[in-house]
Amino acid sequence: MQIAISVVICSYNREAYIIQAIDSLYQQDLDKKLYEVIVVDNNSQDNTAEKVKEYIATHPDMQLSYHLEKRQGASYARNTGAELSHGRLICCMDDDAVAMPGYLQNIITFFDTHPDATGLGGRIIPRYIPAEPKWMSHYVSSLVGNFDYSPETKPFDNGRYPLESNMIVKREDFFAIKGFNTSLPGVKGTLRIGGEGKEFFYKLIERGGIIWYDPTVIVHHVVEVKKLTSEYMYRVASGIGRGEKVRMKEKGGGATFKKGIEYLFKLGASVVIGGYYLLQGRPAKSWPVIQFRIDVLKGFWEPVHLPESH
Repeated sequence: MQIAISVVICSYNREAYIIQAIDSLYQQDLDKKLYEVIVVDNNSQDNTAEKVKEYIATHPDMQLSYHLEKRQGASYARNTGAELSHGRLICCMDDDAVAMPGYLQNIITFFDTHPDATGLGGRIIPRYIPAEPKWMSHYVSSLVGNFDYSPETKPFDNGRYPLESNMIVKREDFFAIKGFNTSLPGVKGTLRIGGEGKEFFYKLIERGGIIWYDPTVIVHHVVEVKKLTSEYMYRVASGIGRGEKVRMKEKGGGATFKKGIEYLFKLGASVVIGGYYLLQGRPAKSWPVIQFRIDVLKGFWEPVHLPESH
C-alpha cells in the first residue's frame, strides 16, 4: 500500500513534548500503512533521541523513524525530512504540537477533493501552559503560533500563507522549488532568521501554485511559560525582521528600502491599535502590540550577512 502522507517533525530540545506530538499521530484513525512519521533531531542536547527511539521500539506497527541532522536550522531539518520521505504529500508539524482527531484523514480528503491544490495550511490553536496571559491579543498571538485564517475552506489571498507548524505540500512541488531556503534557517544557535515559510509559499505561488486553508486540519500548539517572556517574544519578532532583510537583499534594488517603509507604517498602525486598547480599558494589551513592531524593526535594521543558501 502506497504511503499517502509523510509527516516531518523537526525537533530541538523538546523531550517534554515530542512524544505527545508523535502519539497524537499514532492515535489517528487512518490506516498506519498510509502514513509515516519522520523525526529529524536538529542537535538536541536533551533526551529527545532516547525517548523517540524507545517509542519506535514499543510501537512496531507505526512507520516511525528517527534521524539526526547536524546542520543547525529548521530549514535544513525540514529539507532532510522531505528527502527521507516517501509520501505523495509532505506535512510539517512542530515537535510541541498535537494533531487533533481526524487530522491526517482530513488532509488526504482535502487533496482528493481539490486536485488543483499545491499546498495546504490548517488551524493552529495555542495551548497555553498554565493559562493565556492577560496581555495576549490577536495582534501578538501569531508570535506563539496562533493561526485561524478563515472559518471556511478557501485559497489564501492578499499575500497570506500557512505557518510552517501546520503545512502540507505535494511532493513534486516541494522538490520543484528545492525545498526551504537555508539562507533563512529559522533558529540557528541563539540567532533567529525567520521567513522561511513565507519564501517557500511565495515560490510555489510564483510557479502558479494554489495554496489553500482548511479549518478542519487542526493542531494544538503548546505555549509554555518560557515562550511568554519578553526575551522570547523579542527573539521571534526580531527574527521576522532579520528574515525579511535577508529576503529583500536577495531581491536587490530598492526592495530593502520599501520593506523598511512598510514596517514603519505598521509601527504607526500598532500605536493606533495600542491606543484603542487603552481606550477600551485594557492597558495590559496595549504595549505588547507596539513592542512587537519595534522588535521587528530592530531585527530588520541589524546588519545581516547572507548565510550560505542551498
